[in-house]
Amino acid sequence: MRVEQQGQPRLAKALTLGAMSLGYGVVQLDVTIVNVALNSISDSYGGAVDTLQWVVSAYTIAFAALILTAGALGDRIGAKRVFLAGFAIFTVASLGCALAPNLGSLVAARCVQGAGAAVLVPNSLALLNHAYSDEAERRRSVAIWAAGASLALTAGPLVGGMLIAVSGWRSIFLVNIPLGLAGLGLAWRYASETSRTSARSVDLRGQVIAILALGALAAALIEGGARGWTDPWVMGGFALFLVLAVAFVVVERRSPSPMLPLSLFEKRAFSVTSIAGLLVNTTFYGLIFVFSLYFQRANHLSALQTGLAFAPMTGAVFAANLIAARVTGLIGARLTIVIGTAVVSAGCISLLGVTQGAAYSTLCVQLIAMGAGLGLLVPPLTSALLGSVDKARSGIASGVLNAMRQTGSVLGVALFGSFIAGSSGFMVGMKVALATSAIILLVGGLAVLAGLTPSSSEPSAR
Repeated sequence: MRVEQQGQPRLAKALTLGAMSLGYGVVQLDVTIVNVALNSISDSYGGAVDTLQWVVSAYTIAFAALILTAGALGDRIGAKRVFLAGFAIFTVASLGCALAPNLGSLVAARCVQGAGAAVLVPNSLALLNHAYSDEAERRRSVAIWAAGASLALTAGPLVGGMLIAVSGWRSIFLVNIPLGLAGLGLAWRYASETSRTSARSVDLRGQVIAILALGALAAALIEGGARGWTDPWVMGGFALFLVLAVAFVVVERRSPSPMLPLSLFEKRAFSVTSIAGLLVNTTFYGLIFVFSLYFQRANHLSALQTGLAFAPMTGAVFAANLIAARVTGLIGARLTIVIGTAVVSAGCISLLGVTQGAAYSTLCVQLIAMGAGLGLLVPPLTSALLGSVDKARSGIASGVLNAMRQTGSVLGVALFGSFIAGSSGFMVGMKVALATSAIILLVGGLAVLAGLTPSSSEPSAR
């Protein structure tokens, strides 16, 4: 009887980990899986590149804008309750995406899906933290949680291509329904509720301004390619963003419980790693969007062939994730991040001569290098950011990093999509996106080199 009592908590914790991993996994899967479906969605509904950008960006805008508030809401009313609500929203919205009768309905459903994703991520981590009281067990559980999400993120294009080949593009959303129901059932049965605290209030004014500001910036960037950068509506969008950004800073400085504590950015290491996270995601997810359309529209590959074309690159991301800790232990976080940005940048530069219809063999090595560079730099970047703040603030710091990275995803798809949608043509726009990526990554690498000191990142300092 004693063995059974001791075994049941272990089983409950393991199944809680399974539920949390499912939640984070489907969220990350839907960041990349939709890219290989863009051409099929366009064939179903019509729509130019700027319209397709909203299919991707609606999800990431809601994800980026709501993730900080979702964490505060979980602290206030209980992480389990909020997690279940988020998973339910995500699952129902996935069904809405699959059944969308037109492009506008799909974009709206993707926005709701992104909101559910934002609720899932911070509260899944809070529930893991609550389930595992032992520090060593907690570290292992978080590592499994993160590794599962990384695998889902990297497998997205290939899984998407396979599903589309068998059942059409709507299946990439339908697959979330059994996963969502399984996650909901496990969390409902086995996850234990966290304590509530009235001290963590929800910053509604800051939240509303953040959504409007990010939406205005994304809209201006997306429409800039189609309308032209001097179009009054585009310029008005940029002006509105600047006004809202200033208003957001003012509101956050005055708020007793801000959604984004600006005091965190007073630490140079935190500021540098947050900005680097934004820049890295801007380039990587912008290029994923561009290459998805390049493979399908310029090279006329099927969705499955496109997924297979991405497989070496995304596989390299996962493989590099596994060795990143060892490399960081040898040379320190700062140099590991810089090497990673340099490798991705070199891959972008080496692809500037790419032509329409180019053989895949002329791209494969560069794509693998770009994936490896990304996989190498993200773990030490995350570790350096969390190490720059007190442990008591690691939760909000992690939320800020996630928000910054998702914001980068929004900006990358919006900006690079506008390049390929411009009047110069797809291939010229693609080369502009590659050159811009190389510059952004080099700037990010130099910022990390200057902003992270040996005392905060080198192995000798530990």
